[in-house]
Amino acid sequence: MTRIRAILSGLLLLLIVRLLAMVWVPLTDPTEARYAEIARKMVETGNWITPQFDYGVPFWAKPPLHTWLSALGIEAFGATPFAARLGVLATTLATLTILWLWGCTATDRRTASAAVLVAASSGLFFVAAAFVQTDMALTLGVTACMAGFYGGLQGSRRWGWLFFLGLAVGLLAKGPVATVLSMMPITAWMIWRGNWKDLGRLPWVGGVAVTMALVIPWYAAAEIATPGFLRYFIVGEHIQRFLQPGWSGDLYGSGREHAKGTIWLYWVAATLPWSPLLPALIWRLRRGAPDGGGLYAYLFMFALAPLILFTPAANVIITYVLPGVPAAALLATILWVRTGPASPKWLILGVAEILLVFGGITVASFLGLDFPPLPSEARLIAAFPGTGRLGMLNARSFSAEFYTQGKITRLNTTEELAAWLASGDGAIVPQRDHDAFVDRFGGALKPIAEDRKFLLYIPVPASDPTKPGPVERPE
Repeated sequence: MTRIRAILSGLLLLLIVRLLAMVWVPLTDPTEARYAEIARKMVETGNWITPQFDYGVPFWAKPPLHTWLSALGIEAFGATPFAARLGVLATTLATLTILWLWGCTATDRRTASAAVLVAASSGLFFVAAAFVQTDMALTLGVTACMAGFYGGLQGSRRWGWLFFLGLAVGLLAKGPVATVLSMMPITAWMIWRGNWKDLGRLPWVGGVAVTMALVIPWYAAAEIATPGFLRYFIVGEHIQRFLQPGWSGDLYGSGREHAKGTIWLYWVAATLPWSPLLPALIWRLRRGAPDGGGLYAYLFMFALAPLILFTPAANVIITYVLPGVPAAALLATILWVRTGPASPKWLILGVAEILLVFGGITVASFLGLDFPPLPSEARLIAAFPGTGRLGMLNARSFSAEFYTQGKITRLNTTEELAAWLASGDGAIVPQRDHDAFVDRFGGALKPIAEDRKFLLYIPVPASDPTKPGPVERPE
C-alpha cells in the first residue's frame, strides 16, 4: 500500500481543487442555487426557524441543518458561492474524519487513510463535498451513527455517544430517512451477528435524551410557525414522493419518474472511477480474506442500505447513493489490502482522473469559457451593465435570484414585462420565448448577452443612432 505521505498529498490536491471550485464555479441551477438562495433569505429575513422558498413561503421539503450551515457562512462572509458552500465542506471534512478514526480502530492508519482517499475521490462524493444541498449533511449523520454503533458495541462509550449524535444530525439534515438508512443495516447485522446483550454497552438513556433534546425543539417550532409542516414532510416527502411516480403533491418541483432499480445504475456512476475495479475485487476475494469480526458484513450492509431502500422507488436522484459511499470505500480498501498485493498505481490513477476532470471544469469556469455549459445565470447577471432593475420573463432561475440578492422580478407575460420595463432596466428572456418577445418589442430592446437558456436584453434609447432593427435570434 502506498505511503501515508503520498495519500496525504492526494487528499491535499483534492482539497485545493475543491476550494478553487468553491470560488470559481458558479452556483448551478436548480438544486444548488435553490438551497443557497434559501440560506441567503434566512440571513436576510432573520428567520432561522422556517427556511423560505419565496419570501413568506415556507420550504417544508427538508429540515434546516444544511440551510443553517450555508446561512452561517453567508452571515460571516457575505452572499457569495464560497460562503454558501463553506458549511457543506465542513460536514465533508467531519465525515472523512470519522471514517478515518473508524478505519484506524478497525485496521491501521495507512489502510484508513487510503479509504479516506478513495471516498474523497469518488465522483459523486467529490462533487457533493462542497455542493449546497442536503445529502452531505445526511451522510455525516449516517456515518457518525453507523461508526458510533459499531464502536459502541466494542465497548467504547465515546463511540456509543457518537451513535446518538449521528441520529440527531441525520434527523435535522433530512428527517426520518436518516434513521431508516442507519437502523436498517444495523438491525440486519444484529440479526446476522446475534449477541443482543451487547446492546447494553450503548448509553441508551442519556443518548436518547440528548437526541430528543437536539431534534424535537426545531420540529415543534416549525409546526407551530407553519402548521401543516409535519404532515407534508413526513407523509408527502417520505412516502408519497417515493411510491407515487410524478407525485403531484410536490410543492417545490415535479417528481422524477424512473424505472425501479435505477438506483443501482446511479451507484455505478456515482462511485467512478472506482466502480470498474469491482470485478477485480470480486475476483481477488476468491482467495478469501480474514474475517473482520463482523466488520465486513457490517460495512457491506451499510454500503447497500441506500440501494436496497430505494430499489422500489420510482422517484430517485443520484445523490441518494451518497450515504453508503464511505462504507463502500472502507470495505473495498480493506479487502483490497488483505486479499493480495496492494499496488498504489490504481489509487494514483483514480485520483488523477478526478483531478483532471474537475480541475478542467474549475479552470474553464475561471476563464469564463462556455464549456462546460454549467446551468447557471451567474455570468448573465454579471453582464448586465445598467443600474436599474432586472426582470425575468416566464421562467425562474434560483442562481439569478442569488446573484441579484433576491431583487430580480419574475414576469409572466410580455405585456406585463412591457408595463414594468423602464430606462436602465434589463430583461432576461428564455430562448424558447424569443419569437414572441421579438413580435412584441421589435427593435426597442437589444440583446447584449446570452447563454444556452436565456438572453439578456436592455432597452435602446430613442435617440440612440445605433438603434437596431428587428431583434434577430442569435445563431
